[in-house]
Amino acid sequence: MDKIKIEKGTSTEEQIVELLNSAATESDDQSKVDCLIKIQELIIYKEPGLLDNFVDEITAFQHDRSADVRKTVVGFIEEACKVDHELLGKVMHSLQLLLNDTSIAVQKRVIQALTQLHKITLQWLAKAKSVSELMERTWNMLSQMKSQIAKMIDHDNDGVRTIAVKFYEMIIISQTYPEPDSVRKENEFSLEEVPLTLKVARPRKLEEEAQLMIEDLMKYHGSAHISSANLMACMGSLTHIAKSRPQFLDRIVTAMEMLHANLPPTLSKSQVNSVRKHLKLQLLAILKHPASHERSGNIKTLLADLGATPQEINKSLPSPEEIAKHPRRSERAEDSKSGPAAKRRKIEVDAIPTRENTREKALSITEEFIVQHLSTNKATDLVIESLPRISNNMPPHFSSTYTPVSEAGTPKQIRHVARLLASQMTNAGIGPGVDQVGYFPKMRNDFEDDDEEMDFMPGEAAISPRFRDGDDPEPAKPGMAQIQPQAQSRARQRALKLAEIAKPLTPQMNESMARSALQRVLKAERTAMLGGVAANRQKIIASLATLFSGDFKDLVVEYIMSDPRSRIELAFSWLYEEYSMVMGFCHQSSIVKDEYHHSAIKSYSGVFCSLVNELKKQTDLKEREILLNRLFLESPHIPEDGVSVLRSMLCEDAKLVDISIQIVRQLVHRPTKQLVYLNVLLEISSHEVEEVRSAVLSCLTELYDRGALRRVIEDYALMCLKFLLLEEPPALLSGPEKGRSEVITTWTEEVTNACLYLFLVILHSNEKLIHELAIVYVQANADIKRRILRMVEGPVEGMGMESPELLKLVETCPKGAETLLIRIIHILTDKYPPTPALVDRVRNIYQQRVPDVRFLIPVLNGLGKKEVLSVLPKLIKLNPDVVKKVFGRLLGTQGDSTATYPSPLSPTELLIALHNIDSTQCDMKTIMKATSMCFMERGVYTQEVLAVVMQQLMDQNSLPTLLMRTVLQSLSLYPRLSGFVMNILQRLIVKQVWKQKKVWEGFIKCCQRTKPQSFAVILQLPPQFLQELLNSSPDLKTPLLEHVMAFTDNQRMHIPKLTMDVLNGIAQFQAEAEELNNEDSKEAGSPEPMESTFHGDIEPPAPGET
Repeated sequence: MDKIKIEKGTSTEEQIVELLNSAATESDDQSKVDCLIKIQELIIYKEPGLLDNFVDEITAFQHDRSADVRKTVVGFIEEACKVDHELLGKVMHSLQLLLNDTSIAVQKRVIQALTQLHKITLQWLAKAKSVSELMERTWNMLSQMKSQIAKMIDHDNDGVRTIAVKFYEMIIISQTYPEPDSVRKENEFSLEEVPLTLKVARPRKLEEEAQLMIEDLMKYHGSAHISSANLMACMGSLTHIAKSRPQFLDRIVTAMEMLHANLPPTLSKSQVNSVRKHLKLQLLAILKHPASHERSGNIKTLLADLGATPQEINKSLPSPEEIAKHPRRSERAEDSKSGPAAKRRKIEVDAIPTRENTREKALSITEEFIVQHLSTNKATDLVIESLPRISNNMPPHFSSTYTPVSEAGTPKQIRHVARLLASQMTNAGIGPGVDQVGYFPKMRNDFEDDDEEMDFMPGEAAISPRFRDGDDPEPAKPGMAQIQPQAQSRARQRALKLAEIAKPLTPQMNESMARSALQRVLKAERTAMLGGVAANRQKIIASLATLFSGDFKDLVVEYIMSDPRSRIELAFSWLYEEYSMVMGFCHQSSIVKDEYHHSAIKSYSGVFCSLVNELKKQTDLKEREILLNRLFLESPHIPEDGVSVLRSMLCEDAKLVDISIQIVRQLVHRPTKQLVYLNVLLEISSHEVEEVRSAVLSCLTELYDRGALRRVIEDYALMCLKFLLLEEPPALLSGPEKGRSEVITTWTEEVTNACLYLFLVILHSNEKLIHELAIVYVQANADIKRRILRMVEGPVEGMGMESPELLKLVETCPKGAETLLIRIIHILTDKYPPTPALVDRVRNIYQQRVPDVRFLIPVLNGLGKKEVLSVLPKLIKLNPDVVKKVFGRLLGTQGDSTATYPSPLSPTELLIALHNIDSTQCDMKTIMKATSMCFMERGVYTQEVLAVVMQQLMDQNSLPTLLMRTVLQSLSLYPRLSGFVMNILQRLIVKQVWKQKKVWEGFIKCCQRTKPQSFAVILQLPPQFLQELLNSSPDLKTPLLEHVMAFTDNQRMHIPKLTMDVLNGIAQFQAEAEELNNEDSKEAGSPEPMESTFHGDIEPPAPGET
């Protein structure tokens, strides 16, 4: 390094380049290492941004001949990946190469690095939004290295074994779930940080792997060939695991008890002392943990045997407060049912007891047996029986391991002795526990060879194995002859080899025999039930069906479907066996290699779909729906083809719609494939068949209201709504799942409605979407606008007039959406009167933004009288149907509701207002049509109301033009008003009706229609206007004259002479001249109408009089 001179002021990148060049040209190994360390400091701690630029150049030194340089490269890779996780994909191959390095030191350094990088890789995968191919490839390489390191626990090098033990410790802690009382280091990684949805590294498989590794670690901990350094490292790792994961504490304490009773025989005296001291320290550390209080008795007894003083033991005991906070084992078991581990899906493999659990169970049974039978006499007999087997010489390490027995004869000491005896008996494969649970320890045999017998030569002595601990047999005394049996000479027999005498079967014969075997097993159902092996038979059938393919699977499906009610459990056992093959955690998982994984997935999918399809065909089966429900909900996995089958059940079979909806309703709550099943519902939400669509929309509405999938449903509904802006319908709206097999290229009413169904259903739950509808409405074409207006009625009714979003829409109505807004307000006000807030906003938009009188129609009942009168001329100019609705609102006759709404105008005021409309504001024809519409409402305009209207019109100073038309229409509707009409005609004469041409013409028509009652009124007209009337209606002259001639002489005397002359047709001109001369006097005071003294003095009927 002294030769390397870097000028001041150079950039970091230039310094790194110079150092790389120096490292490449240096011949001294230490100089290369120094250069690489300097580069690491510059990049990692000063300029991390340069990592990506120089990582390839630095990892190139992995091929250097120096082991120290390669170790430095491993260290750089470790630190670089801690800074930038994305580098893992680049450097994992280098680590895999270095793990197989010829140098032990490099291998150890790689294992140390992977101890950290394994956790970093899991964090990288857990935090990623989606797993890329690079991530999956990186994890596969890391898994391969993990398997390789796991095998290094039996490595020839002691240091490699120690580091492998530490790697085991890291895997167990990082791939298991912590408990509330776990001792956790800062930034410690655990399985709870791995999401359940991570497919490349599923938490369940990681936890199973950790369970297997702790079993292997405890087996290694109790092996007879372990070295002292490895043993102490293993004890330290187990202690750390016990404190970090209290769920393993019981098993670890049991393992340490067995170690205490069975120390490895290969240890020297000093090593035994060191191991016992280390064991005591580890037990004291475990005793400090609150979770150890249930095993504190065993631990304290062990510590006493190991020489710990009572003061040391009491000092290590946890405080009562800590113990009180720690849940007991039973409570932890209950909590674990709902804890993180409970999130894993249970499989059949979970029910298979592990070898370690079987061993512990055997140990416990034997211990209880010894405690019950170990009396003083039995202990004495055991000692006496063992005395002949004790060697003459004391073993070298006995004095160092022996401790005086404290509390001899107490139950506690008896149980401890029973525990030690049970441990040795279980290891030897004897005892009641071994017999009951069927535990058989693996016996190591250094002389294992082929099954062929060893041939002994004549006279050769047999070699016996060497005894341990000085238990060698007594050596033969000098001079004594060794008696050996004479070996029998026999001819060497040739071993039987089946390959030489048996011929391979043809494939056809193989298949035929396999088929026959399977059929025999299928037919043996009753025999298996009688023999009590039905479960075993079911397992055999499931395994055979899984291993075979093609016709064999069809045979099993056919067998199940012949009686699905009683054989559905066989179907589930088969499915779980197939799933185990796919996932790789069943007994036959070793045959499922990577290249067969795809075929395993295809096989599972085929079995599942075959079972469902065959069950669908059994329409006569009463339990069909129940069994279909179970198949979908209780199967371990639903493949993509199964989802397609479920979709077809929804769309194509009307009888299975209800059960299909129930299935999807439950499946959609499963997190792993939640969106898949939700997509099934969304695709069918626009189905053409009403029954299917209604059921799906109901389910989607329920999911939307719950809120979990609200955003996805809303986005899909908006997407369908915006389809209406396209020139032609998208292909997404066609297909079998939509009920439309043909591709539709034009916007028909059915297709338009399909885009609106889901949106309008969720509109009731989210009223903010009304603004999106308004935006789309503005941009849509005329046909789609009309269909939208027809479709919105139902959903909008549930909004209510007080909805903040509706009021906001009124205030901020987009230009072009006025028709939609009017339609919405119409719908809301059809059955209920408008609220003041709605009236104010509609009034504002009419006055300030859109002066369209149609805006006011829905809120007419909320406006003031003056406001209604001011816009009445504009209202009656609208379409006749609209005008009819306007009058319906004002008169309270709209809709089907019987409720009455407050109206700013009474029926009388409305009809009067129509008569008083200025002809400059509205043409007379339109006014006449409007008044005719009023007369059509006979329930409102009764004869009493019309009498009041005519009375008030007569009271006006200026007679309305349509007065007489109204009188005539009233008379036509209600003939009983004739007497009242006569009174009106008399008053019209007083008001000089002949001065208004239109009214005068109506007066004449009314007289014509009411003859002969009107004759008395006609006779009261001035002569010249009587003459005009008779000229206009000649048909009245003769009846009128006859009427007068029927009078008595006395009555005729009251008729003016000029009037009689007009009637007789004489002196017409003189009468006109005379009247003209007296015009001034007539203008000064109009003649009073003559009292009707004829016809019995009949008075006109009062309004309402019958």
